Amino acid sequence: MTTTQLKHYLQFTDLTADEYAYLFARTALIKQKFKAYEKHHPLVDRTLAMIFEKASTRTRVSFEAGMYQLGGSVVHLTTGDSQLGRAEPIEDSARVISRMVDLVMIRTFGQDKIERFAEYSRVPVINGLTNEYHPCQILADIFTYIEHRGSITGKVVAWVGDGNNMANTWLQAAELLGFTVHVSTPSGYEIDPAVAGVKRGSYQVFKDPMQACAGADLVTTDVWTSMGFEAENEARKKAFADWCVDADMMRAAKADALFMHCLPAHRGEEVEAEVIDGPQSVVWDEAENRLHVQKALMEYLLLGIQK
Repeated sequence: MTTTQLKHYLQFTDLTADEYAYLFARTALIKQKFKAYEKHHPLVDRTLAMIFEKASTRTRVSFEAGMYQLGGSVVHLTTGDSQLGRAEPIEDSARVISRMVDLVMIRTFGQDKIERFAEYSRVPVINGLTNEYHPCQILADIFTYIEHRGSITGKVVAWVGDGNNMANTWLQAAELLGFTVHVSTPSGYEIDPAVAGVKRGSYQVFKDPMQACAGADLVTTDVWTSMGFEAENEARKKAFADWCVDADMMRAAKADALFMHCLPAHRGEEVEAEVIDGPQSVVWDEAENRLHVQKALMEYLLLGIQK
């Protein structure tokens, strides 16, 4: 066993391409063991604190079940039942919580909150989602692509919809792992390259979503209204009307193109039912793989590379 220095996972760029190669290989092994009902308990006596300012289904289940499957235990916190939702500074919460647990996962609004927490934490901190980034989801998405089609290097991913945290993270992944993202968003909902922190060479912008999907190896989208933007829902429905992934868009992509969605999905809005429930959709594998990639990630952050 090789141990590693304190490392956080706050955005996709926090790890290198070599580290991702290790994580994907490790995920495949951990998933294989899971399917064979083989115990894999490298984190016995380790505790994960999960802190939620944003509600969640997949994030909570995948992290909680994953930590138990690794032999560890879990403490679940929300802003309603801890000092995080009151007057205690984030820095003080980080100092205290990180003295009592081995790992912290935070799902919150602004990226600045998780960065402040990590700065004062004694243990690794994982971004379970912020307004700016969703690295664990893209980790699962890329692993899912690898499972079905092999290496994503040199491929084309079409992002259709909001220039949100998912889009930002896809751009980071593309620059780091050597593929291209075709981005199509409605006017007023574009990506902000400064947030993603990437150069233009790893992505192209298309006004027409059909053009973005042309020749793509993977077509992916997200809800039109992310959590925290509910007041904009009606305006967004009008603006995004032409950005619904349908059968025509999938036909514009490669014949063996996959469809992904991080869920929850609204059939008839950002994706038609015949697409998400169709033969090119891998959304259920994608959802399950959150469990497996996060187990590999937690193991790596705490124990380093395992032989």
